[in-house]
Amino acid sequence: MNFNDRRRSVLKKLLTGTVAIASTPLWPKIAYANKSETLKNNINHSVCRWTFSQLSLDDLCLLVKEIGFNAIDLAGPADWDTLQKHGVHSSMCNGAEMGLEKGWNNKAYHQQLIKNYTEVIPMVSQNGYRNLICFSGNRDGMDDETGLNNCVEGLKKILPLAEKSGVVIHMELLNSKVDHPDQMCDNTIWGVELCKRLDSENFKLLYDIYHMQVSEGDIIHTINDNHLYIGHYHTAGVPGRHEIDHSQELNYPAIMKAILETGFKGYVAQEFKPAKDDKQASLREAIHLCDI
Repeated sequence: MNFNDRRRSVLKKLLTGTVAIASTPLWPKIAYANKSETLKNNINHSVCRWTFSQLSLDDLCLLVKEIGFNAIDLAGPADWDTLQKHGVHSSMCNGAEMGLEKGWNNKAYHQQLIKNYTEVIPMVSQNGYRNLICFSGNRDGMDDETGLNNCVEGLKKILPLAEKSGVVIHMELLNSKVDHPDQMCDNTIWGVELCKRLDSENFKLLYDIYHMQVSEGDIIHTINDNHLYIGHYHTAGVPGRHEIDHSQELNYPAIMKAILETGFKGYVAQEFKPAKDDKQASLREAIHLCDI
């Protein structure tokens, strides 16, 4: 067979579909779970309550159980009875913070924060939960070193109670570029330094993959280098904070593999804002995409 004959043969195969290079998908299709399917659960899955606020908490619990996992993030004391009724775990509790802007970096808020956390930490423990969120707060003109010192001073007032109660306080890393202007804890270096100064197994970072991709990128390398200081993960697609599918730039299966290889045993919570009409299908897809 001469060159022209070989060329015609290859073109024929391409046109008839026997050579599938052009039609190979760049992103794997996800087979959604039905009620009879089970997840691998190498990753402990969760979903953030606020991102599915169009559903009642009862309905979200039912959806979670149907998909095959049993945890909801960012649920506070008022939600726990409902979660417990459905056998759903509160994987990251809230209810002690003063919002995202007023945090531990400002001494003006310490008295109220100490009161709040002193009340909520025992409640978390008594209900069989382990994780409780906190925030640095906005800079408001404050330099990073002052913010670190203030956070250490304030958090040391509640960490003995957290340690006694078996509760881990998690400070979330948030981007200040798009979503939370002026937030102090907006990069991994600052958050890890705070962990080192507090030197407690009951203080960790909530590493939000979406926020840190916006702030600094280099997600897998950062996780590998700093996983000892990370106790929890959040997800969302970049840009836009929507579904984590092929429409955005992060490779979530690769990220989940990296997380798993660090020996992580905590929770990964979906925190994307669903933009598609079938929001429940979006959650199913996200869970299966991360279920490596």
